[in-house]
Amino acid sequence: MGVWIDTDMGFDDIAAILVVAHAKEPIDGVSLVFGNSGFARVRQNAASAAAAFGWTFPIHDGRALPVLGRLETAENILSEAGMLTAGRSLPAAPLLPESDAFTALCHWLETAESPRRILALGPLTNIAALALARPDLAGRIGDLTWMGGGVTAGNHTASAEFNAFADPEALAIVLAHGLPLRMVDLDLCRKVIAYPDDVAPVRAAGSRNAELLADLLAGYISIGTSRGRPGMAIYDPCAAVAFVRPEAVTFTAARIDAELSGALTRGRTVVDVRAPEERRNAAFASDIDVDAARALILGALIAEARR
Repeated sequence: MGVWIDTDMGFDDIAAILVVAHAKEPIDGVSLVFGNSGFARVRQNAASAAAAFGWTFPIHDGRALPVLGRLETAENILSEAGMLTAGRSLPAAPLLPESDAFTALCHWLETAESPRRILALGPLTNIAALALARPDLAGRIGDLTWMGGGVTAGNHTASAEFNAFADPEALAIVLAHGLPLRMVDLDLCRKVIAYPDDVAPVRAAGSRNAELLADLLAGYISIGTSRGRPGMAIYDPCAAVAFVRPEAVTFTAARIDAELSGALTRGRTVVDVRAPEERRNAAFASDIDVDAARALILGALIAEARR
């Protein structure tokens, strides 16, 4: 039984996809969503990544705008390209044929013989659209693992993590419809760090994509080191670890709500572990085997760099 990945296609998204692929999880489809950059760039990054890494799974066009509110991207951190680099960038490639993600996701769920598994790496807009328009099919999702939210604080604002802030209404819709959300938040991801010394083994792997992956990893790490930190939290790949190696991550049931208003609070995820069992609507990743996570993530990058 294959899996589905929903992504805004930055470098850590690519790394997360590689974690899933090198764990031998068959990827049935990928849906794109705005986020790291505007949707046109997300589509270009997806086409370029597919060409560079030989991806053959179908990639579909999802939502370019949030449910409500203005478009928010992370380009102020990640550049107009949606990812930084220390040298090489994804190669130019023709855009993939247009394909509607909603239609493809509905078909994938309609043909399910058992509960389906989705790894979501960006704003939850595509999943919210499914929940609103086809709640019968959304009910066939047995696992929705999402990189997003923050138990204690945010990164895009003091209150909100970026993926939650970019479309908090989408998160609220997903929660209201009872989808089995497993939230891999900022606090958890910040335990797993990529350091400058991690670049050399990728570069030394020596195959055709070794230099590309090493330069993209170095560019990603520079987000942290340029701010005086020793490295950079590996966000989306941590969610991929939880997805493919659940024994490496501890999840705790909780009541999770999304703040939808307030200049200082919009996008905040309120996580209540004290809520009675009948009010708990999701789970969040409360602990992770850091060594195992780093081994899986960096191992996938090195394996791809050797391929």
